[in-house]
Amino acid sequence: MTPTIAVLLGDASGVGPEMAVKLMARSQNREAAHLLLIADPLALEGGERIAGQRLDPLRVDSLDALRFEPNRVSLLAQGTLQGRAATLGESNAHSGRDAFEALQLATDAARRRKVDGIVFAPFNKHSLRLGGLTQEDELRYMQDRLDVRGFVCEFNITGSLWTSRVTSHVPLRDVAPLITGPAIHDAVHIIHKALKSAGVAAPRIAVSGLNPHAGDGGSIGREEIEVIEPAVRALQQQGIDARGPYSPDTVFIGARRGDFDAVVSMYHDQGQIAMKLMGFEQGVTLHGGLPVPVATSASGSAFDIAGKGVAGIEGLQRAFDLCVRMARG
Repeated sequence: MTPTIAVLLGDASGVGPEMAVKLMARSQNREAAHLLLIADPLALEGGERIAGQRLDPLRVDSLDALRFEPNRVSLLAQGTLQGRAATLGESNAHSGRDAFEALQLATDAARRRKVDGIVFAPFNKHSLRLGGLTQEDELRYMQDRLDVRGFVCEFNITGSLWTSRVTSHVPLRDVAPLITGPAIHDAVHIIHKALKSAGVAAPRIAVSGLNPHAGDGGSIGREEIEVIEPAVRALQQQGIDARGPYSPDTVFIGARRGDFDAVVSMYHDQGQIAMKLMGFEQGVTLHGGLPVPVATSASGSAFDIAGKGVAGIEGLQRAFDLCVRMARG
């Protein structure tokens, strides 16, 4: 099976367009999948100029007229930029609308089963909100648009180590009340299922504590005793190799050593900081719980280097490889 993968340029004011062009310019990627680029031609031209490479895409008029030629990218053109090039190096509504419309079209293509997966170069969440996004993030937007009722979660992947999290893009002061048994159950189950679909036969999953030193026996908080540990025991009774709660400041030491296949953290930065320190340039973000794989690099829109042509694509390449592998499966 040769899967069809939608590719998005990300935020046109950041490094996304040049990264996506570099990705699609690699012949092995055009051979691995049918590539449907959803983009404003003006943003594509900017990315080609910065990357120093030309794609010569095949223009298609609509999803219903979708077609592919060997070793060639197909382009479904947007007109969101309306002939006005994006301003590089800053968050703005102009680029936000462009990125948001591309996300809408890609999600519609997935809903209509026209694509088997989505890979996008880095978005900027503030720009997306300026451009019309009202949900917490792009994952929750896709969840709504694809009518997904179950739990969804961002996975972050560095090398062979995966993470999921119980809470995501919420203020830190709101985290503790959201740490519940069902929420932990969902975060562990979703990554267990994803790891198995990615080829890990018996996933080993570490569950982090919430408080310093995992509560230190209750002297620095009781969430570990009252919520997290009982949730881990219940998961073990269901046949899942979940362990913990582990102290948040040391759990990634064992994970980096290879003791676990995944770590379930309690909130965003608890896992993100560790994972990015272990491999920022190689990191992958996978949106779990959707009907098709959706992946991107863990790096951001990098406004500070936009237009310089120096953005690396190792993380985006790994995201593409994972998306293709899961789409085939």
